[in-house]
Amino acid sequence: MSAESITVAGGCHCGAVRFEAEVPRTVRLLSCNCSMCAKTGFLHLIVPHADLRLISGGESLTSYRFGTGRAEHLFCRICGIRSFYQPRSHPEAWSVDLRCLDEGHGLATEIEAFDGLNWESARAALADD
Repeated sequence: MSAESITVAGGCHCGAVRFEAEVPRTVRLLSCNCSMCAKTGFLHLIVPHADLRLISGGESLTSYRFGTGRAEHLFCRICGIRSFYQPRSHPEAWSVDLRCLDEGHGLATEIEAFDGLNWESARAALADD
């Protein structure tokens, strides 16, 4: 881990699903207005696959797909919380809900709007890709 990165931990509401992720101390979050995110308030923290470790609860995760089916939404089958999932916008990374990180995570955040209702143009406009 570099000096500019920190390890954060989080999970679902009931505690069955727990994970750790190595992330930069300052992160950019995506606030999406698609039909799923608008209803759940998910704040997307994009984490490369290699930088997220599932600590417990893999057997408690259940999958939901809609639309194109390319995104795999993973929910805790006990409490129903989606703490992270495989987004179609970043196939090489997980999307972690900032709100599912443990309190005191120490991250500095910037929030960028993502127009999920107009997915293709929003994806093309992402600054980092």
